[in-house]
Amino acid sequence: MESTDGRGQLLAISDLHIGYPENRALVERMRPTTDEDWLLVAGDVAETVADIRWALELLAGRFRKVIWAPGNHELWTHHRDTVTLRGVERYAHLVAMCRELGVTTPEDPYPVWEGPGGPVAVAPLFLLYDYSFLPQGCTTKEQGLQYAHGTGIVCTDEYLLHPDPYPSREAWCHARVAETERRLGEIPDDLPTVLVNHYPLDRHPTDILRHPEFAMWCGTRLTAEWHRRFRVACMVYGHLHIPRTTHHDGVRFEEVSVGYPREWRPRAAPPGRLRRILPMEVPAGDRGAAPGVGRGRGGTRP
Repeated sequence: MESTDGRGQLLAISDLHIGYPENRALVERMRPTTDEDWLLVAGDVAETVADIRWALELLAGRFRKVIWAPGNHELWTHHRDTVTLRGVERYAHLVAMCRELGVTTPEDPYPVWEGPGGPVAVAPLFLLYDYSFLPQGCTTKEQGLQYAHGTGIVCTDEYLLHPDPYPSREAWCHARVAETERRLGEIPDDLPTVLVNHYPLDRHPTDILRHPEFAMWCGTRLTAEWHRRFRVACMVYGHLHIPRTTHHDGVRFEEVSVGYPREWRPRAAPPGRLRRILPMEVPAGDRGAAPGVGRGRGGTRP
């Protein structure tokens, strides 16, 4: 496992969505505070391979180490992208690109942060979701999707995120969960972890969603115990576009997304601020968006 030399900060960001010029400008201004800073990027950099490369190459040239976990948008086969790969082949293409850029992916050995707040193993994850965060009153995926279509809150993944060669997104999710669980189990028992995933490992962060049916596309119940089981010092995630800190079973969960311009413009906090994961910068308790203030999630855009 690669290590730091005892200095710097472990920083995090997600949901850069640089297809928006305002967000691209935010990324252009992102810089480390020391030469030893690491940056965790928890997915949704962009929809096209060219944009993903631009952002990760820029950041990799500035930070000591960049660690990336894919979001759903990177996995879309979008009509604007000249790369038309689908499913596992698209993910493998992105992993190869990241390795070319020197960016750590979920397929690489987990590096160890030994700066302030360490040592911790930093594990980027790629897990997807399996529709197990069902709307109230629904007991099956089919019922949940029918309900979501009735409300008009349907994730664009249903049209652009292909699971090939798996028969379904949930089958791909279950395969990823099994392999990741095996790898996390190999981390030494005396080493805490920082887990970086596009989606939260537990459902509780989705309780704030204005449209709770969107939780179906936000994770899996299979990881609900991982924050305790794998000695998690901090669980870093994005996807919800509701940047805040929560605590669950004494474990810190950090939602670190930038989100769309229409979401960050009304906020008092400046957009694009890199969240410090270690050493810890926030006291116990929640901060950020108040319940009910979360993202709109209308239509099929997210």
